[in-house]
Amino acid sequence: MNILVCDDDREIVEAIEIYLSQEGYKILKAYDGMQALKILEEQKVHLLIIDVMMPKLDGIRATLKIREKSSIPIIILSAKSEDVDKILGLNIGADDYVTKPFNPLELVARVKSQIRRYTKLGNMQGEGSNIYSVGGLTINDDLKEVTVDGETVKMTPIEYNILLLLAKNPGKVFSIEQIYQNIWNEEAIGADNTVAVHIRHIREKIEINPKEPRYLKVVWGVGYKIEKL
Repeated sequence: MNILVCDDDREIVEAIEIYLSQEGYKILKAYDGMQALKILEEQKVHLLIIDVMMPKLDGIRATLKIREKSSIPIIILSAKSEDVDKILGLNIGADDYVTKPFNPLELVARVKSQIRRYTKLGNMQGEGSNIYSVGGLTINDDLKEVTVDGETVKMTPIEYNILLLLAKNPGKVFSIEQIYQNIWNEEAIGADNTVAVHIRHIREKIEINPKEPRYLKVVWGVGYKIEKL
């Protein structure tokens, strides 16, 4: 597995390389967003770790460009003062974020979690028919494909897994904590913003009017559900 680490702080890149190399990952290194894009064009990358604040091309704009062509897992690194950027990053397609200074073991755990989900999403060997339809929304879990009124909708792995969880249980309300624990496989501490951003992004992709959703509904004070139609 190739992991691309992009940060203008070379010491951070080297530290991440040490920990992830011990887990058997091959580390590719970049020090600004432009270098990261170049490496992504030239080599197979399975996951990207990218800093928010960098010269030439920052992590937010780089993520936006990457999402035009690729659905690889992206983990954003950000300082505590960059909360707005973290939310923006998730909103444009990043899958997770880690706040600096971070515990290296936490970063390793998040990398492993994202790789597991990405590998599972890429596995096309579905057994039997795994098609879930609600109105004009259809999820083909054998093909890992989402369509709305016949039009294919591109999803990141996190978005797809959240939508699949809800679509498998139409009408059932899942709390933010339940969604987070099901998708991230870890305790839901401070999960509200993370889940809410992904939900908003899913709505923007599957709803004609995200502010008046037909499919993905909020049950105030409880959680989210896919409406039975």
